[in-house]
Amino acid sequence: MALFDVFDLAGSGMRAQSLRLNVTASNLANADNVATRPEEAYRARHPVFSAQMREVGLSMPGRQGAETTGVRVLGIVESGTPPVKRYEPSHPLADEQGYVFATNVNPIEEMVNMLSASRSYQSNVEVLNTTKELLLGTLRLGQ
Repeated sequence: MALFDVFDLAGSGMRAQSLRLNVTASNLANADNVATRPEEAYRARHPVFSAQMREVGLSMPGRQGAETTGVRVLGIVESGTPPVKRYEPSHPLADEQGYVFATNVNPIEEMVNMLSASRSYQSNVEVLNTTKELLLGTLRLGQ
């Protein structure tokens, strides 16, 4: 891995965590939604990530195989947890039996996701800052 590849690696991590923060914010914004039918209820969404790999050729002695070059977003999936059925006969969206279907978003889980994504983002920023300082220090050696 070349020295400047660190910027691409950390940048892809920051983009992934930014997406994770946006999805979590969307989940929290919809945490109190209710619907008349279970199919209409908001379902929590979660991003799916994968390591982006690059083949390392035979031209580099002793380094065969693949190396990680960043984070790739595979997509955003909906949670399979069923919506919560609540008895609220006075609610305007209640069905004939008096039930509404609430979202399956767990606010505590989402807050933990938000903290984790925020810390991961901060870690990638620190990687960028450290790499920048090392490069500047290397340039100062020649003065």
